[in-house]
Amino acid sequence: MQRDKTTVIKENLGIFLFLAPALILIGIYIIWPIIMSFNLSMFEWDGISPKKIYVGFKNWQELLHDAIFWHAFGNNIKFIFLSIIIEMPIAILLAVLLDRGGKKFDIFKSLFYLPMLMSSVAIGVLYKYIYDPQFGLLSGILNFLHLDFLNQDWLGDPKIAFYSVVAVICWQYIPFYMIFFIAALSNIPHELYEAAKIDGATQGQYFWRIELPLLSPAIKTACILSLIGSLKYFDLIYVMTEGGPSNATELMATYMYKNAFASFKMGYGSTVASAMFVIITTAGILAYFATKKEEV
Repeated sequence: MQRDKTTVIKENLGIFLFLAPALILIGIYIIWPIIMSFNLSMFEWDGISPKKIYVGFKNWQELLHDAIFWHAFGNNIKFIFLSIIIEMPIAILLAVLLDRGGKKFDIFKSLFYLPMLMSSVAIGVLYKYIYDPQFGLLSGILNFLHLDFLNQDWLGDPKIAFYSVVAVICWQYIPFYMIFFIAALSNIPHELYEAAKIDGATQGQYFWRIELPLLSPAIKTACILSLIGSLKYFDLIYVMTEGGPSNATELMATYMYKNAFASFKMGYGSTVASAMFVIITTAGILAYFATKKEEV
């Protein structure tokens, strides 16, 4: 009995030693910054001077009445909705088409995935030029097609700037979900397709009644990834618009960055970051349990 207990202790010690490096890195680069973010939210600090002024929950009270933050939060919610309804159907369609095409379509998998291989900063700069209302590629195409009346100030008009940026983000991330769904389709036994074909099912019937239901777990996972990613998105929007014009494209992450590093309000920026952590964690947990409940 004593020997068995010793063996268990040794096994647990071995597991801990193997996990220790990863746990230490997670603690240093993830857990500790989160703790420090909540701590800084209790101070008024410019991020440079050694003096910090303790203000308690003043920053949190200000956040609750901050119209720009709640506007940014609303943009994040719109971003989630648009990302899911645009990216998922197109990604599923491309995945099904490329899966049906077999090996002869492998080259298209690589070509379609190219946007994901590009830097978000590079894409942002590229599309700033494409969207230029005077000399941009989009305005040139519209003029060539005699549709110049459709030309807009794509990034300067508060009414359409948000949707212009979302279109670029969807273009970048559709290939990611496409590959995700191709991997899920590869797990569906080919015998099901052959059996459906023998029974006289059309391609559409096979997709709607067999493929799509079997893809539902992958779709749920992709939606959760899109939800979490949309709540914390930052880079491409900041490069293209910096949250403007008139806060039309402001997201929680861009608002946090501008407060902490542009306005030197590190305490308030940390409050926004902490609020983001609470919102994203809550949304992720709710989405996880919602999908688990459906599976049960």
